[in-house]
Amino acid sequence: MHIGKVAAERMSDARIRILLADDHDLVREAISASLSADKDISVDVAADLASAMDAIGRAGPYDLVLLDYSMPGMDGLLGLGRALAANGGRAVAVISGTASREVAEKVLAAGAAGFVPKTISLRSMAVAVKFMAAGEVFAPFRFLQGETSSAENRIVLSERERQVLAGLCEGKSNKEIARDCDVQEVTVKLHVKTLSRKLGARNRTHAAMIARDQQIL
Repeated sequence: MHIGKVAAERMSDARIRILLADDHDLVREAISASLSADKDISVDVAADLASAMDAIGRAGPYDLVLLDYSMPGMDGLLGLGRALAANGGRAVAVISGTASREVAEKVLAAGAAGFVPKTISLRSMAVAVKFMAAGEVFAPFRFLQGETSSAENRIVLSERERQVLAGLCEGKSNKEIARDCDVQEVTVKLHVKTLSRKLGARNRTHAAMIARDQQIL
């Protein structure tokens, strides 16, 4: 039994450790269950900022802390700042179902690893978590653009996405792109998936073709 416990702890240590703090029970349980279903992610939960701070002090730092922007104790960006300081320099991000684009921009400017609207799918939530835990900044470009006319509805890419897309256009492998960008190969794979979704591409080769045809780079 003891050997099994040690083995389980080692397996757990290899997973991305997430702390999810949200005062809405159903939302917290749904997100936690979805993330926990991913074999690469383990999740602890809290119902408010005070509980989250206790968890960080007791079991942290976490690879990523997800904070609901409107939960008790947050007090806007002050709660984010406290969590950033407590989590030892590791990623802290904000999730919200009501915050505006302006709030999202302030959150990112304050040093958050990302802003995640609760309106995104649970599957996309898992991808976002892996991005942020890997040191990337996540923010849905459609959300940050707000409502736009069809003439303004253009593809917007982050600087990292542009770097990865450039590598795809040059025919480089994920490993080569990862080396050029000084990131992990798994991070490049996540970017390739996101790029394919944004561009409506079937695969990496199709993404490169679309980038060339539309002169995105």
